[in-house]
Amino acid sequence: MFYQQHLDRQAGPSHRLPDITLPDMTFVALALQIGHKLKDTLHDYWSRRRQLHNPFYSETMTRDRFLHILRFLHFAHNSQRPVKGEECDRLWKLATVFDKLNETYAKFYNPSEHLAVDEVIVKFKGRVIFRQYILNKRKRFSIKIYEISD
Repeated sequence: MFYQQHLDRQAGPSHRLPDITLPDMTFVALALQIGHKLKDTLHDYWSRRRQLHNPFYSETMTRDRFLHILRFLHFAHNSQRPVKGEECDRLWKLATVFDKLNETYAKFYNPSEHLAVDEVIVKFKGRVIFRQYILNKRKRFSIKIYEISD
């Protein structure tokens, strides 16, 4: 509701967008799929060009609706921000999501005795403190992620 009020102030009452409903939660499925099939821009996933076209995205949700949800998606209110002087987690807004995921994964995932940890470098040009610059790599600006393989 807070985000709808913010939109009303920006666009006026005649441009009111609908509230997010349960079917709109296909947003999560699209976001996960986008992570597996990398294209240059978000708009390319909904492109009608023959070389880029994939009907999965346009049949699931319109591009404008996806971008609207992405723009206003928040997991923590700014009033819950930790005090700057204290030692704090830079990803505090996502802490509740990570906690819930860890709790759920621990419930359903029972690792075997033979595991391998793999280091993956993901290209990222945004502004985060943990982005790395590796001169000799093709993906010079990147984030290092560790994944577990069975």
